[in-house]
Amino acid sequence: MLASRALGKARGFSGVGGHDEREQTLNQLLVELDGFDANVGVILMAATNRPEILDPALLRPGRFDRQVLVDRPDKVGRAAILKIYLDKVEKGEGIDVEKVAAMTPGMTGADLANLVNEAALLTVRRKKKSVGMAEIEEAVERVVAGLEKKNRLINPEEKKIVAHHELGHAIVAMALPGTDPVQKISIIPRGIAALGYTVQVPTEDRFLMRKTELQNRIATLLGGRAAEEIIFNDISTGAHSDLSRATDIARSMIKEYGMSTRLGQVYFAHNKQVQFLNPNQAPGGDYSEATANVIDEEVRDIIDEQYAVALDILKKNRALLEQTAGKLLDQEVITGDALDALAADVLKNTTVSGSSAAAASKHSLAA
Repeated sequence: MLASRALGKARGFSGVGGHDEREQTLNQLLVELDGFDANVGVILMAATNRPEILDPALLRPGRFDRQVLVDRPDKVGRAAILKIYLDKVEKGEGIDVEKVAAMTPGMTGADLANLVNEAALLTVRRKKKSVGMAEIEEAVERVVAGLEKKNRLINPEEKKIVAHHELGHAIVAMALPGTDPVQKISIIPRGIAALGYTVQVPTEDRFLMRKTELQNRIATLLGGRAAEEIIFNDISTGAHSDLSRATDIARSMIKEYGMSTRLGQVYFAHNKQVQFLNPNQAPGGDYSEATANVIDEEVRDIIDEQYAVALDILKKNRALLEQTAGKLLDQEVITGDALDALAADVLKNTTVSGSSAAAASKHSLAA
């Protein structure tokens, strides 16, 4: 098995010249690949997780000319993998493998093995005889968000900010169509920096997303910052991760997905291979400075528009936000079902001029 970083990285970008040992080794490998007798039953296999940096000469016909993608498992695959690992531990009744598979999008087989192992460790610590659904769900949260840090002392004012921030995400997500259902809201610190988190669980694997769904996802990410502004007339540093993710989505909409009326159906993203191999390349890609300015303006317009959507929803549902924040501060955790019960026939939706992001609601809404 050959690792691309060890032998297959494209030549000419190392900054050392054409005589470093790695390039000489790659040249010799290419010579040897051309020397195989076609009548001899020799099959040479190699693996890499960075195909974009492979030297093109390796992939020419007669060399590594057949590529087999080993992708992350889909929901059906994750369910099958989970059953294999769950069979190796003492498990109790009531474990919904399909539900766990839905909670773990993007996880590999190794991730799922670690998940079951974490659940088994939790079972032992709780002095139970078999792994239950509660341990599985807690293990998912540990893997995704990190360990609980109940000994991390947060002053009451910060805790209040975190509670409203997380509920801002949840309420906006509940009000907009096409968003993943909210499973849990918590203000128990986890991991290195997370002071709270909102868990949304997709109902199915998705391979395509519409423009309005991307807009709604951005609005959901900005819901925490919007809730802070409405309740406290101020904002905190707690939204830095949300802002980063929202900006990445908006920039991808403009540069990769052609979702800009001003720029049209044009692809502006960098070539990943060239960018990786030649880090000294000037940023900006193959477009003018004027186009770069338009891209920045379009990204900012998307963010501003969806922030307005989040603000409008939360202003109309301020009573729900404040009421639920009080319960969250008392209980520290609220499940999605409990939040649905609190929001029933109360949650109000809205639309913002020029945006179709909030065209409908998943709840029965009062005007």
